[in-house]
Amino acid sequence: MKEFQHGGDIDSFVKELKCKKEEIIDLSSNINFLKPKLNIDFNKVDISFYANYEKLYKTVAKHYKVKKSNLELFNGASRAIFSLFDSLGLKECFIYSPAYLEYKKAAKLFGYKINLINRFENLKKEIKKGSLVIFANPSTPEGTFYKLEELFQVWAKNECTILIDESFLEFTKESSAIRFLKEYKKLYILKSMTKFYSCAGVRVGTIISDKKNIKQLKEKEPKWKLSTFDMNYIIEALKDKTFVSNSLEQNSKNKELLKSILNNYSFIEKVYESDANFLLLKLKNIDAKTMQKHLKKYKIMIRDCSNFDFLDSTFVRVAIKDKSSILKLKKALDRI
Repeated sequence: MKEFQHGGDIDSFVKELKCKKEEIIDLSSNINFLKPKLNIDFNKVDISFYANYEKLYKTVAKHYKVKKSNLELFNGASRAIFSLFDSLGLKECFIYSPAYLEYKKAAKLFGYKINLINRFENLKKEIKKGSLVIFANPSTPEGTFYKLEELFQVWAKNECTILIDESFLEFTKESSAIRFLKEYKKLYILKSMTKFYSCAGVRVGTIISDKKNIKQLKEKEPKWKLSTFDMNYIIEALKDKTFVSNSLEQNSKNKELLKSILNNYSFIEKVYESDANFLLLKLKNIDAKTMQKHLKKYKIMIRDCSNFDFLDSTFVRVAIKDKSSILKLKKALDRI
């Protein structure tokens, strides 16, 4: 795979197979298979005026239980990453890896020296004083939630700037790192609405931090960066109070079903335990490309993880989807 290639390229898949998008089972993209109920007619949304974000800021702040002055909104979590790297202007970063590929891309763009820490082998590797530390929690692509108290003490002792990526935290019942902000100001928490609220096409990402840090971030941000459609989608999605509990229940149930199926195949060496809405698989006697080629016949997409640091062509990721999709995957895998 290309260095910064992601999963979820369904349009290329459709073009190659010459089929309709709705025929594809996309297990490569780790987006919630459930969607919130939206009581809004987007055809009636007035787009003749510039967007006023006041209500969105209030809604998001209430959702994350922080003050408006402690958050900034961006045109997606990826844009938030690039804006933060630019704003901080540090010289060196330590990325606990494998990790979301855009971190390396942003670090290269803004001239950071990149240090990769193999999360599977050594979490306690020495960190340079005053550097930027990046840790996804839950992690990707294996979905582990880490208790960070011990690591946090090490980072703080070294006066590091800390970025905790919580894009998948809402798929768990674990506590946010927001609680650490009271004791450490050089902390940034990244939130993504895309994954849990099933809206990759709606670009709203959030950074939560000390209000002085947020003020500095805002100085480089354009006045208008989110569309009226983005804004209205998120406001309406967060009104669905049963969506969170229903999503947790259904994703957990379907994850257990998928795990029980995958553990039965001799060509899958290991199914990693996951706290998120996806599973990392270690293959045996077959590689990612071969499995992808086979599943393509059944119009099923999975994520080749060979371009993640410290992984190779024997790793793939499978997202949790509805029961029907899982059973179709089983049928396809039975024929390998």
